[in-house]
Parts: sequence; structure tokens; C-alpha cells
Amino acid sequence: MNDFLFWWQHLPSYTNPVIFSFGTFAIRWYGMMYIVAFAIVYALTRYRLNKEKLSFEPAFIGDALTWSMVGVVLGGRLGYIIFYGTSSFISDPLGSIIPWSSSPEGCHFSGISGMSYHGGVIGVIVALLAFTRSRKRGFFETFDLFIPAIPLGYMFGRIGNFINGELYGRVTESAIGMYFPLAPTWELRHPSQLYEALFEGVVLFLILWQLRKSSPSPGFLSAIYLFGYGFVRFFIEFFREPDVQLGFVLLNFSMGQILCFVMMIAGIGVFFATRSSARS
Repeated sequence: MNDFLFWWQHLPSYTNPVIFSFGTFAIRWYGMMYIVAFAIVYALTRYRLNKEKLSFEPAFIGDALTWSMVGVVLGGRLGYIIFYGTSSFISDPLGSIIPWSSSPEGCHFSGISGMSYHGGVIGVIVALLAFTRSRKRGFFETFDLFIPAIPLGYMFGRIGNFINGELYGRVTESAIGMYFPLAPTWELRHPSQLYEALFEGVVLFLILWQLRKSSPSPGFLSAIYLFGYGFVRFFIEFFREPDVQLGFVLLNFSMGQILCFVMMIAGIGVFFATRSSARS
């Protein structure tokens, strides 16, 4: 038992965020998790299309996901700059956007650091609004098509955060805590990335997957996801270390909690708006 506990608490020290590297170019697990996430969403949505006889063409799914990928990357990065990294953007606008940096040795690929989940959601919404309008399909009808699979894909994103050793939790005396090498102090901390992977990922996936066939109207699943994710993460944020550059932004609430509160309100709004539309 002691051996397992030691292994568990030091697990972040054993992980390597780089899969392999070639010179200054590196393939990282975090980026790979994005690919896995989209592959899972695509596979599960195709499964729904085949088994549930939905009125969508297979090519429509691939096209919608392509637009969504662009939306999540651009929205995630811009969201991080707006919500979490405004000062860094002001001091180095170009370096905050492009994935390359220069040094006396030359220019090398540094990757894009800092992605906001809430910004990614906004980016996907904007992308799908434009896409569905161009295809003359309903937005919520399309969004609901992908919603049940999204949490399972999201789970891999949080695993990527864990492998990176980032977004760790607050200090704890519980044995479930872990030592994170990138944390400012060598103390046990909540593995909040894994909490999010479990509850915002697996649990929310099971709920939405169960509800997918009993949706009363387009927008129902979208509303449940927006509220459900916001609700679960709001409470998990109490275990997560606030962003060092921001700290607590309102009383004892983090930026993530403020955004999750807005997300819950949006979910409630979508629920009643789509419910009223369905009745009329």
C-alpha cells in the first residue's frame, strides 16, 4: 500500500509531456489529445448517425467538425488572451499568437501556450452558427448532434493537462494529493485535472448519452450540457489552484467560476428559449 501511495503521489514526476522530438520540434501529448478528442467525437457521432437513423449526411459531420476544430483553436486561444492573459498580450502581442519564437540560435517552434475552454466553446458556437447558416440547417439541431460525445473527448484534453503538469489543484493534506513539479511549492495538491476528467468528462458523458434519445426538442441537450458543465466545474474550481496571474477575481471566486456561472445562466436561457420555440 505504501508503495502504491508513493507512486500515486509522485505520478506527475514520472510523466513526460513530449512524445518525441526532432531538434527544436516536438510532438507533445497535449496536442495529441486534441486529435484523440476530435476522433472520439467523430466516431461516436457517426455511430449515432448509423444506429439512430438521424437526418444528416456522413459528410456533414466531417465538415461540421472541421469548422469546429478551427473554432475551438481560435476561440480557445483568443479566450485565454481575453480572460487570462491580457497583460502578456499587451507586452508581446505577436508572441502571444504565433507558435514560433526567436533566439540568437534562430527561429524555433514553441507551440501555443494557453487555451481557454470557455473561449473554445464560444469559438465552436460561432463556427457552427456560420456553418449551419451556409448549409441551411438548424444550429441547435446540429449542436445537439455532437453534444453527447463532447464530454468524452473533453476528458482526454484534461488528461493532456495532467501530463503537462499544469492546472494542478490547491494544497491538500489528503493522501489523494500529488506532488506537481511545476507548482511553486513541493506540497501535496489536488489532482484537479483528473477530477475534471472524471466528472466533467465521464460522468457528464454518461448523463448526456443516456438522454440523447429522449430529447424533447432541439437545444435540450445543448442546454443540459452548458448548465451541467458549468455546474460541475464551478465546484471543482474550489479544489483547483487559481491562475497565478489573476488569483481570485471576485470575492473568493476564480475567473473559471465566474465564466462557469455565466455558462449556467446561458444553459438555463437556452433551455427555456428552445422549450418555448418548440411549443409555439
